[in-house]
Amino acid sequence: MDELRGKQDLLVTLGGDNAITYSVGKGLWADEIGKAGLITIDAHHDIREGISNGSPVRRLIAAGLQGTHIVQIGISDYANSPEYAKRVKEYGITVITRAEMRNRSLEDIMAQALEIAGASGGDIHYDLDMDVCDRTVAPACPAATPGGLSADEVRELTFLATSHASVTSMDITEIDATIDSTDERTIRLGALCVLEAAAGVASR
Repeated sequence: MDELRGKQDLLVTLGGDNAITYSVGKGLWADEIGKAGLITIDAHHDIREGISNGSPVRRLIAAGLQGTHIVQIGISDYANSPEYAKRVKEYGITVITRAEMRNRSLEDIMAQALEIAGASGGDIHYDLDMDVCDRTVAPACPAATPGGLSADEVRELTFLATSHASVTSMDITEIDATIDSTDERTIRLGALCVLEAAAGVASR
């Protein structure tokens, strides 16, 4: 990561599971992690104990990322325990639930997220966990549930985030290509999100 730090307009990393969010953020931010920001598009808080795809946000906070510089968008109503919801509040993380998203424009949501994540002027990482999608949209995401985001919403959020110059890295995670539908709809959506990111950078 040393040779990439500060040189890329947007580094795109592909998973695999969501554990890569920790590796990318920690590697790119180095000593600047206290100023960095994180925007997650995810059904889950990812603050479990241990080292797994359910712990990257907690691990980044332990490494120095400020909870007040983290925004989580699309959190599912029945997919997170009360214990984790309480911990998120203690960390100072801003949460925009799936239910809240129904009454707000995506432009407004992303503008708020960028303002919070970029409050200290550091680089922002955009974490797109594809299990935020409705299960019909992303059958190759084992943790996706009914009622998640649509393909269009995920694509638009990705474009809006990457249009901002402070977003210098992103990941797309939680796609298991071996269990995708015959029309490969999950893989195709992931690929379209890469194209949306490229378009976002081009629009800066």
